[in-house]
Amino acid sequence: MLVAAAVCPCPPLLVPEVAAGAAPELDAARAACTDALGVLAAARPDLLVVVGPSDGTGPESYPPGTPGSFRGFGVGMDVRLGRGDGEEAAGRQLPYGLAVGAWLLQRTGWADAPVEGRGVGDSLLAERCIEEGEDIAGRAERVAMLVMGDASACRTLKAPGYLDERAAPFDAELARALGAADTAALRALDTGLARELKVSGRAPWQVLAGAASGNGGLRGSLLYEDAPYGVGYLVATWS
Repeated sequence: MLVAAAVCPCPPLLVPEVAAGAAPELDAARAACTDALGVLAAARPDLLVVVGPSDGTGPESYPPGTPGSFRGFGVGMDVRLGRGDGEEAAGRQLPYGLAVGAWLLQRTGWADAPVEGRGVGDSLLAERCIEEGEDIAGRAERVAMLVMGDASACRTLKAPGYLDERAAPFDAELARALGAADTAALRALDTGLARELKVSGRAPWQVLAGAASGNGGLRGSLLYEDAPYGVGYLVATWS
């Protein structure tokens, strides 16, 4: 059963070495992510599953020790997903969203439960995301999730997706749903609109909604909401 979840943004800029001189601009987001991971640790899970966007359709499995890298962003920095030698990874590399999640776990010294990763693609249907979440929740008696994803990338003229007037209302409703642990609202997210607004977290959040379907006692809390660089970043916890 899902006992706790943390929702965090996944821009590589969250890693100070990648952000370089702009690193202080996301200090508040990093602090909120640290607090969110503290909620996961306090839940004493038997298993932590990190869910994030991937390039393929997915779901794709990433076993403990799967490596990731930020070398594609000009930084000679490597990470691993939890503890493990990576032998089961069979040459796989973490997609960037899961690599940021692995970095957050390393940064906070996560050692509270084994860690696995799941990548879900932008084209994965909502129904399949829900099924994936239900499967994850059944993986152990006490399951926690670290869910990586960004909201719209169309909040300003200089945003990666340029300005779209639909972006701010979409992000506001999303922040409300995540802060209220509203699984029905997450299940009902408009897949087409999310794609148009370049929302990377739609599929991971719907996986979370599926995982929480068996635990109606979860309560949400929104820890951070902002749109630096014109991209919506949200941090929330469910426990």
